[in-house]
Amino acid sequence: MNIKLIIRSLSIILIASGVSCSKYVDVVPDNIAVIEDAFETRDAAERFLATLYGYLPPVNSISNPALVAGDEIAVNDNVSRDWDGSIIGRGGQSKVTPRLGYWGSNSVSNLFIALRDCNIFLENIDKPFDIREDEKIRWIAEAKVLKAYYHFYLMRMYGPIPIIRENIEVSAGVEAVRVSRAPVDEVADYIVELLDEAIGDLPSVVEDQGTELGRITTPIAAAIKARTLMTVASPLFNGNVDYAGFIDAEGNELINTTYDKEKWNLAAIACKDAIDFAHDAGHSLYRFTGAPSDWSDTTVTKLSIRGSIAERWNEEIVWGASGRSVSALQNWSQAKIALDITAETRESVESYYNAPMRIAEMFYSENGVPIDEDNSYDFSNRFKVSVADEAHQHYVRPGFETANLNMNREPRFYASLGFDGGTWFGHGQQSDDNELIVEAKKGQRTGKTDANRWGVSGYWPKKLVYYENVQRGTSYGYSNRAYPFPVVRLADLYLLYAEALNESGKSSEAIPWIDLVRDRAGLNGVVESWTAASTNPNKPNTQDGLRDIIHDERLIELVFEGHRFWDLRRWKRAGEFLNSDKRGWNAEGENTEDYYKVISIGSYRFLTRDYLWPIAENDIITNSNLVQNPGW
Repeated sequence: MNIKLIIRSLSIILIASGVSCSKYVDVVPDNIAVIEDAFETRDAAERFLATLYGYLPPVNSISNPALVAGDEIAVNDNVSRDWDGSIIGRGGQSKVTPRLGYWGSNSVSNLFIALRDCNIFLENIDKPFDIREDEKIRWIAEAKVLKAYYHFYLMRMYGPIPIIRENIEVSAGVEAVRVSRAPVDEVADYIVELLDEAIGDLPSVVEDQGTELGRITTPIAAAIKARTLMTVASPLFNGNVDYAGFIDAEGNELINTTYDKEKWNLAAIACKDAIDFAHDAGHSLYRFTGAPSDWSDTTVTKLSIRGSIAERWNEEIVWGASGRSVSALQNWSQAKIALDITAETRESVESYYNAPMRIAEMFYSENGVPIDEDNSYDFSNRFKVSVADEAHQHYVRPGFETANLNMNREPRFYASLGFDGGTWFGHGQQSDDNELIVEAKKGQRTGKTDANRWGVSGYWPKKLVYYENVQRGTSYGYSNRAYPFPVVRLADLYLLYAEALNESGKSSEAIPWIDLVRDRAGLNGVVESWTAASTNPNKPNTQDGLRDIIHDERLIELVFEGHRFWDLRRWKRAGEFLNSDKRGWNAEGENTEDYYKVISIGSYRFLTRDYLWPIAENDIITNSNLVQNPGW
């Protein structure tokens, strides 16, 4: 099934809804004749299945709050001032017209319509006269997984949600349509129930990679289960006393305020199952292969890190969103580095997608520990400048004067970020002895030369850009090799498992899974690194200390992939990060002295209420059985 083509060809009438019940939660089928036609034949049913995939949220765009509403990305105000994500980041979310929501009125996409259509599919898939039994079994499993995922997406965003087990009959009264929110634990149980029903009927890999890449497999379903159980085991939903008194109209508690350690045990089992399914299907951590003999090990390590997401359909990608390719994001993230760039040709890339200085500070030192914890890193002088020596070749051009913050860092820093003086391997250059570099001061080729196409912080997310992309200098254009957005990759599962093991009291068993990810990044293991280089060498030996390490590993390894936004929330740490200034280098600086001044480029604002999205006020008014999220 070519999902993209079928989605485009299916009549929009299948997903349109104009009846009054959409004011509540859209679970009532509206056009019975069309539904019957949709299941007359196998091909028609397959097209309907494609629409279920079509509801997958746009993870690759600014409609994804995880990309632009947190503290991972900064875009200059001339471009992003009115982006919904930027407004949310400034504390401007609203219950009157919620921004970037997925529930009811004024949403990016009403996922309750997706759930309605999942139910329609499951209720009618027996009707096609020419469908094979094996096809029907697989398609039912796919629909159940998508139904589970849409419930999960809503739960992660809103907390307690209505469970849409089946559609409401058209003849049902208004009260039947006024559904209530179910407690988070019940929602999670239902998600797991659907996934357990489906996992055994799914293929471990897709057979036709020409048309089926991105379709649900056993490892994908198991990964969703793991992520669901990790979410409900985490502090936001596990013993969170901030939600004491959060009850529905009948007095039922919607978020359990009593901590339950067993949730971590269940999450650990689910994570290990997901890893085993992934391994059995041939998934492994990506490592760049086929490098010429004259490329340095440093370059190969950087390409292994970059390729873990940008090498399309590589062996690490458990779930790639085939209809959500990363193309525009690459254009936005590409620093202008072409040697022969002109005033006319430089406009072929936007180059305004930047990472705030906090993200640059987040990465480890070259010794594999936080820079404020490294016993040999000069943390207090990190904003001063020095001249890069030959030891920094392949990271910073030798002889270039750049910030100390940009030197003596781990390989993931250099693979993930482009910065003033930093090398950018590829881009048409096939020798790592002649790498292009970023020159970010005002008026220089990468720096600010117009109102919109410039980086506000001085750090470009190079990790998102495929290494062979090229901005042409002598003619207008950008050669951009798109890849599917990585919804789940194996490193994510390893680190989730490590987290679950640590929280369930099995810290020593967690460390090897962290070390697997660190090894690919060119770092020594956790215990070895902290023993040799940290001012707190016993940190890995305590549950609290290892928790901090695991959190840092996730934030570093999965940077720019949308995980940080949700991780900070489920850990109940968003307030720690999202009430602060946004910092960067001075983009107006034309020389070293003026450029390397740390300035405020904005601010973040986060309240306790922001852990959960508001439900649109109009939806609350029209459904007396719904209660609003706390603080809204």
